[in-house]
Amino acid sequence: MSKSGSCLCGAVTYTLADDPKEFGACHCNMCRKWSGGIFLGLEAPAETVKVDGGEHLTTYPSSPWAERAFCKICGSSVYYRVTAPGPHEGTYHFGVGTLNDVGDVPLTGELFIDEKPGGYSFAQKTHQMTTEEVMAMFAPPE
Repeated sequence: MSKSGSCLCGAVTYTLADDPKEFGACHCNMCRKWSGGIFLGLEAPAETVKVDGGEHLTTYPSSPWAERAFCKICGSSVYYRVTAPGPHEGTYHFGVGTLNDVGDVPLTGELFIDEKPGGYSFAQKTHQMTTEEVMAMFAPPE
């Protein structure tokens, strides 16, 4: 099985070789600005991703360890990708809303929980990580 998705106008499409098993929420300030709220993302190793229409993408190096990609035509956020050397290098994080069919993939975790605005929360219990814990996992060593 595989899942596919696209930007709003369809100029950029992607296919995941494996069905996602879970997705997570990121509450960091950058993701909130990038997505207009909570970024709900699913992780996919680079070797399992096929992106078509890459000529319609613009990437923005949003931090020393990652870039964000947008469709040049419609402006849709397409993915966040880890660029720093290490075990997560090349990993994609696609917005759950870009999938053509989300199905019943569960929300299992939240990142930057200490940056979450106080006005919302999820009904189900998730694994939660603070800014310090996330930085230790993703940020490149100094």
